[in-house]
Amino acid sequence: MQIAARAIKGWTILDLSGDIDLAHSPAMRKALLGEIKEKRTPRVFLNLKNVRYIDSSGIASLVEGLKASRDLGSRLILYGLNKTVREVMQLSRLQKIFEIYEDEEQALAS
Repeated sequence: MQIAARAIKGWTILDLSGDIDLAHSPAMRKALLGEIKEKRTPRVFLNLKNVRYIDSSGIASLVEGLKASRDLGSRLILYGLNKTVREVMQLSRLQKIFEIYEDEEQALAS
């Protein structure tokens, strides 16, 4: 998995690619919580367009990031979910608690 960070309007976009699984979710968790808890970024966007697969450890890291963002009054926004990732979110019934958009343009306009 690869993680690249971009700054835009004082917000951060984390471009993720590859698989978010047990081996790689700690790196995503560290990057995500670093933006939310340490840098106190008001909006953190996760670009999941190039994520092929996410398992329960990846979902747990997303939920932890969402909780941290809510605790601090910031926003965690997901976009670009492919069919596989979207299905995992639906099966875990998390699509209703996360802010999810189709693409970057919609996410940034939110």
